[in-house]
Amino acid sequence: MECCTSRLCDFEFDRATIAHAAADNRLLTMEIEFSLRCNFRCPYCYVPEESYFDGELTLPEIRDVLLQAKALGTRRIIILGGEPSIYPHIREMIAFVQDQGMGVEMFTNGSGITADFAGWLFDRQVRVVIKMNTFDPDLQDRLSGKPGAGRLIKKALEYLKQAGYPSEEAFLAASTIICRQNLEELPRLWCWLRDQGIAPYFEIITPQANALENPWLDVDPHTLHRLFEELATIDLEQYGRTWDIQPPLVGNRCLRHQFSCLVTSRGDVMPCVGVTLSLGNVREQSLKTIIENSPVLKDLKNHRNTIKGTCGSCDQADGCYGCRGAAYQITGDYLASDPMCWRNCRNQP
Repeated sequence: MECCTSRLCDFEFDRATIAHAAADNRLLTMEIEFSLRCNFRCPYCYVPEESYFDGELTLPEIRDVLLQAKALGTRRIIILGGEPSIYPHIREMIAFVQDQGMGVEMFTNGSGITADFAGWLFDRQVRVVIKMNTFDPDLQDRLSGKPGAGRLIKKALEYLKQAGYPSEEAFLAASTIICRQNLEELPRLWCWLRDQGIAPYFEIITPQANALENPWLDVDPHTLHRLFEELATIDLEQYGRTWDIQPPLVGNRCLRHQFSCLVTSRGDVMPCVGVTLSLGNVREQSLKTIIENSPVLKDLKNHRNTIKGTCGSCDQADGCYGCRGAAYQITGDYLASDPMCWRNCRNQP
């Protein structure tokens, strides 16, 4: 039986390794946006104004911050977007990261995944996380804000499989947001992914940016709890996997602020995509200086003594602090209890 409680199966680092990284102000992973340009318009995401792109990092600036991440101990670079597969320098930058001895994980909507690119990614053993919110192509189009998105994603998945994904050397996951429209099919999607050898990456929507303008996506915490319980039962009974039921990731823990950070396409360093607080900018300070001197990161690393309310007193608080992004976006306080967690809603109807 596989257990995900002693190891953060999402990040593949044990608790001791994470603790040492946090204590030494070092990184194990770093998330980075090469660009926020995207050809999808997901109703739960964010799309900046065109003027935003004028201030994005140059290639030399990106290379420099990647080298700084390496010096801080980073083992894996996680490429976010925008959409990385349509970034014109994506192969060049992946090769640069790997030449520095760091692994690469890329989140993609699949629109730029051709047969050739899939083969190149497989040969490079790039970890790929592809968007897949539903089996229904019409709903996928709606959740992507782009006609034909469902077809593009299906084709990208076919290309990745033809190239050799998933395998022991070539990790493949599916990124799925939990919303009202796909709720009923998520157990079936979970099983399909498990049976394909694709890791399910199901996540509660962080209430920020476009998500705030689209309440039709919302799922209440009690319903979320029932879904997590159902998927935990499926994993135990059908796949022999056990894990703690806690937000915001199904079957995984999110303690990324202990050992990771986000560098945006304009150089701002943030705790994560949900906690949209700039800790500093790599154009003005070194990454090392920003991480070592950030009171926000110090608070998050010391979460057992700083997180407030129910999250702070929860019996799972040693390995969970809810979603800091949801806490920050809803309350304005990154140390508040997670309002999306069902444990904070037990006395609510």
